[in-house]
Amino acid sequence: MSFISYLVNGLSLGSVYAIIALGYTMVYGIAKMLNFAHGDIIMVGAYIALLSMTQAGMPPAAAVLAAVVVCTVLGVVIERIAYKPLRNASSSLAVLITAIGVSYLLQNLALLIFGANPQTFSSVITWKGITLAGGSLSISGVTIVTIAVCIVIMIALVAFVQKTKPGQAMRAVSEDKGAAQLMGINVNGTIALTFAIGSALAAIAGVLLCSAYPSLTPYTGAMPGIKAFVAAVFGGIGSIQGAFIGGLLLGIIEILGRAYISSQMADALVFAVLIIVLLVKPTGLLGKQIQEKV
Repeated sequence: MSFISYLVNGLSLGSVYAIIALGYTMVYGIAKMLNFAHGDIIMVGAYIALLSMTQAGMPPAAAVLAAVVVCTVLGVVIERIAYKPLRNASSSLAVLITAIGVSYLLQNLALLIFGANPQTFSSVITWKGITLAGGSLSISGVTIVTIAVCIVIMIALVAFVQKTKPGQAMRAVSEDKGAAQLMGINVNGTIALTFAIGSALAAIAGVLLCSAYPSLTPYTGAMPGIKAFVAAVFGGIGSIQGAFIGGLLLGIIEILGRAYISSQMADALVFAVLIIVLLVKPTGLLGKQIQEKV
């Protein structure tokens, strides 16, 4: 049963990566920007949820909602102040450097406000979970809820992008911003909505991550953010289904690597698998080759 237990834990961790990766892939797929501050929004969401529960006395559901609202507003503000002026920059390197700058800004602001000492995060999920196979396999409530939330979010995002007018506007902006604007689509509003959705997902991921691993510091979101970006590239960045599959596979690879190879080598194994996949299929598992006219 140990292998099944590791597999379930891998799916749980992978679900967190997938939720974060969905935010990455939406922003890149529509705005063609790599928002490397995305991982730090995870940290902000976790701190807001923690403060809401411990300082404001909010119930867990209200604390999660507060984290989502704050991170949604933060994502839109970051896009308007830091990224929008560079949208037509001649070099994409300017946006990348700005994203790294915003990431360090959020980390250092958190250091000034909360300090460097780890804080214990109170889980928002009180359900103890279930026991199977005569007691030999125990699955925690956090694990079950995390996997379920990830699946629901992925299905909801696919339906939103495919069936709603804002979703169709996102697809049009992704194809051609200029043509979409000529058709009457509010490109600025559509990109802002994309950042809002991605940041809201980051808040949910931060709460779920800290519920499973209850230690919170200003650097909590840094490595999960990088791994989620790896998951998005792994699955095919720009693809919602690819981000979902990439996140799950990455979580499983990491947990199995820790269990059967080495806990110190688990992170290296994750990046090694990414390199191998990209050598075989540079666009990722579900990515499509884009032909450009010259």
